[in-house]
Amino acid sequence: MDWWWKPQLANDGLQGLIHDQGRIVSRSQLFAAGWTESKIRQPMRSRRWQTVHPGVYATHTGPIGYDEHLLAALLYAGPEAAWSHYTAAEQLGLLKPDSNRPVYVTIPERRRVRPRPNVVIHRDQRWADRLAPVVPPRRTPADAVLDIVGLSRSVDQAAAVIAEACQSGRVRPVDIAIALADRPRLRHRRLLRAILTDVAAGSHSLLELLYLRDVERRHGLPTGVRQRAVEGEFTDVFYAGFELVVELDGRFHLVPNRRWRDLDRDNRATLRAEATLRYGWIDITGRPCEAALQVLRVLRRTQPDLKAKPCGPSCPVR
Repeated sequence: MDWWWKPQLANDGLQGLIHDQGRIVSRSQLFAAGWTESKIRQPMRSRRWQTVHPGVYATHTGPIGYDEHLLAALLYAGPEAAWSHYTAAEQLGLLKPDSNRPVYVTIPERRRVRPRPNVVIHRDQRWADRLAPVVPPRRTPADAVLDIVGLSRSVDQAAAVIAEACQSGRVRPVDIAIALADRPRLRHRRLLRAILTDVAAGSHSLLELLYLRDVERRHGLPTGVRQRAVEGEFTDVFYAGFELVVELDGRFHLVPNRRWRDLDRDNRATLRAEATLRYGWIDITGRPCEAALQVLRVLRRTQPDLKAKPCGPSCPVR
């Protein structure tokens, strides 16, 4: 496989390529541009350049930024290499960037690359089948998500990644489900299809998935409508026929403007004759039974004989 950067080198020249790469360049690129070994040594000896990885240089003497580290790791790994896992997900806009993460790169299974600090190298027999049609090379959105799922220690961590990635609008649950068919040994695989179904139904965060699982389903409550559009925004859970809205927020809001927006949403729900229950992370993860009981009490205002079930001997739901 040829290098992905060769067309740009031919069109823009070496200086254009270095500029677009954030002043990162590799020996392979320099040789392809006609440089000799002795010419490469000159800026290194004068300390105008610095080595990032063996055969990969920064053409300046200042600090090396996050984006530069990403490209340097990809060039170091060779022509058959692609960003994967968290790195690919960040570059595809599926997850928020985090400069504290290492750079994840995947290469074909037959290749070997020596490990480097802050670079995680994975090998994949299906490397070529899982590439997105873009440069620099990276995994497809669905495969980037499943890469991360394979590293997740718990099902909840895997669910959080899937929910956040799908909420970005750049990957669909059905895309992930199709890619999942080619990974029979993936960690948490047995439970992923149920998670994908819930995300497709409108659960956009781990907290929303936990509410669906630990509050609604475990206590036999009616299934609410996810992401109902009303007055130019979306409600997390709406119980049609009961006029109840449940809002879920896993963040702690200390900013007055955000608190005001929450209060404004609740007030407008009241003006629509809808009750609002608002829960945070601690409520759903630490007191799901109490949350279920509160929801049940509001639902029974409309339907007094509505049935529910306790999730255990000490559960207050009756």
